[in-house]
Amino acid sequence: MHASVGDRIRIHSRSVGVGERAGDILEVRGPDGAPPYKVRFGDGHESLVYPGPDCLIEPREPED
Repeated sequence: MHASVGDRIRIHSRSVGVGERAGDILEVRGPDGAPPYKVRFGDGHESLVYPGPDCLIEPREPED
């Protein structure tokens, strides 16, 4: 998995009734875009994330 600062990460829940979490990647700490990623979630919480198979990276939209 590879990401860049500004990309969005979505973490799908494995539990019934628990919603998906999404956040913005603030920092990429691994070499060449590899994990771990420092992520800020919608509620303002920041966390170091080691994504698993339940995660999806969405590249940031290019600016015009």
